[in-house]
Amino acid sequence: MLLLDLIFLVGALSLAAWRLLAPDTRAAPRAAAAALVALLAAAQWARYGFTWQSVPAYPLLALSVLPALRTSATLRQLGRVGFAGLAAVSLGVWILPAVPSIPAPDGPYAVGTEIYRWTDTTRDEPHTADTTDHRSVIAQVWYPTSLRSASSSNARVPYIDGTDRLPAEVSGVPSFLLRRYHQIDSHAGASAPLGRGARAWPVVIFSPGYGAARAMNTGLATQLVTRGFVVVVLDHPFESGVTQLADGSVVGTQENFPRGPNDRRDYMEEQQRVRTADIRFVIDQLARPAVLSETLRGGVTSGVIDVSKVAVIGHSFGGAVSAMVMSEDARVVAAANIDGTPYGDLPDRILTQPFLLLQSDLDEAPHGEIFHAGNGKLLANMTAPGFRYELKRANHYSFSDALFYVAPPGRWLLAQMIGGGRGPAETHRATADLLTAFLTGPLKGERVDVAATAARIPDLVGGPVAR
Repeated sequence: MLLLDLIFLVGALSLAAWRLLAPDTRAAPRAAAAALVALLAAAQWARYGFTWQSVPAYPLLALSVLPALRTSATLRQLGRVGFAGLAAVSLGVWILPAVPSIPAPDGPYAVGTEIYRWTDTTRDEPHTADTTDHRSVIAQVWYPTSLRSASSSNARVPYIDGTDRLPAEVSGVPSFLLRRYHQIDSHAGASAPLGRGARAWPVVIFSPGYGAARAMNTGLATQLVTRGFVVVVLDHPFESGVTQLADGSVVGTQENFPRGPNDRRDYMEEQQRVRTADIRFVIDQLARPAVLSETLRGGVTSGVIDVSKVAVIGHSFGGAVSAMVMSEDARVVAAANIDGTPYGDLPDRILTQPFLLLQSDLDEAPHGEIFHAGNGKLLANMTAPGFRYELKRANHYSFSDALFYVAPPGRWLLAQMIGGGRGPAETHRATADLLTAFLTGPLKGERVDVAATAARIPDLVGGPVAR
């Protein structure tokens, strides 16, 4: 929650308590305090507009200045009951803060970012009936910058696209809850100058979970950037929770299930193919420096960014797709699947480049037979090094930003119900450390002992897959 929100909420609660619990105190100081809280409310409204979490605080402010409560014992008692209810509701709604906080990444580099909205004119858009629609892909590039603190020294980009035109729900969440999510601090500067390292920055492409907006992977992406990678996080339109297209329109999820007994599985298999084509298109675009901004184009042409080879990683469905892309594109030299289920013929493919499977705690989320059989077969058929790890006390959502959208008390309650007591911040750090060790060899050509790195991460079990 932002400081102004917190001050207003605490002020309204304190003023109402003072008015109801000590009704006979002098009116002048109380009136001055009420005026100050009202001023805070006006400032908050002027600065941020309507915020649904503050709705219970407005009656508390009104309750504190009602003159009738000073003389009527009955009304005073009703006021106390009302205050207790409103106070409980006020604290309860802040379980979902208006502007969640995402921890700053802890690596040595600051972070810059650019957004690209590309159209693949060689492919039709499969999710719309308009035959003139071509497939769009949105790519947000996160990269190391030479600024010491990019988020404070440069302009910011909104955390999530199109908050003024959101669909009714985003990834199953009512859109009114996300009204101020564009104000979330991603700890990155827009168009910040590209940093220079000891060698060219390697490129990692990140595909989100099914139905998730790319914003939901900001925490993990920026952790990887601060460890020395350029990370390209994608939105896959009409499948992502919300996407702003090149023409400025904002679209949500639009599923076209085929009819049949295996409609869901068939649909996911088809989406694997769509996403694979999306990612291969993005690799093509990165190899064409003319499509990039001056900052990144200069990095590609001067060799500061190495686009000759890439790694593809992803969370959930995006993780499974990473393996499919690697099986089809020789430019992909490594892939990592974070808790994703492979569909179709993907488990039967032979991976000839390094592959990592990182899964959540199986005691808390055992996954399904398709997950275990598919990933097991994929790893068993490999001809390159493979790794399988399980991160204890991490649930499926811990790898994304989703749990940051809930205040710490709410996270604790969720952990009691669905697991994930490690928390998203620690999960992101552990995941970034493991991915850094795994990707350094294929992308940088440096020898790194992945198992040794894994051994230093608490409660990470597993290791190399025997071949």
